[in-house]
Amino acid sequence: MPYDKSLDVAVFKEIKDFGDTRITVGVFSYNNGEKKLQMSREDKIQGEDWQYVKLGRLTKNEAEGILPLINQALGKM
Repeated sequence: MPYDKSLDVAVFKEIKDFGDTRITVGVFSYNNGEKKLQMSREDKIQGEDWQYVKLGRLTKNEAEGILPLINQALGKM
């Protein structure tokens, strides 16, 4: 069965902006399945455009910034 975006429900989704990068923390459920935590990073390119990039490593500032979001997300799972 191919992926169907209409079956992917965001139970929780918050974005923490760090200037040139932002990290999204979310809880998603696909086709009423188990709720799962997802984190992604976007970098600002050419002024105002955002592009998804590999989350990779976090700075201490980023980790401390998203920790409250992770705790909120866990409460939705």
